[in-house]
Amino acid sequence: MAECSFKIPFSGNPADILNKARSAVEKQDGNFSGDEVSGVFDVSVFGNKIAGSYTVENQVLNLDINTKPFMIPCSMIESFLVKQIS
Repeated sequence: MAECSFKIPFSGNPADILNKARSAVEKQDGNFSGDEVSGVFDVSVFGNKIAGSYTVENQVLNLDINTKPFMIPCSMIESFLVKQIS
């Protein structure tokens, strides 16, 4: 079961949103793999791992965070992600 789940609506091409997400993860020396339908990612934050998966359906990016540090609230992760891909 995911520790956090987010639905982020977007307009435009899914590839553009996913390229932004990939860039944000890779700038933090993380890993991002997948396609315009689904994929997985992980990144280290303050020495702790954040890992999850995504799916894209009808102009909505669905994110599930499966691993995160207990000290980082889901709301902070969601805010960061929205800022990075908007």
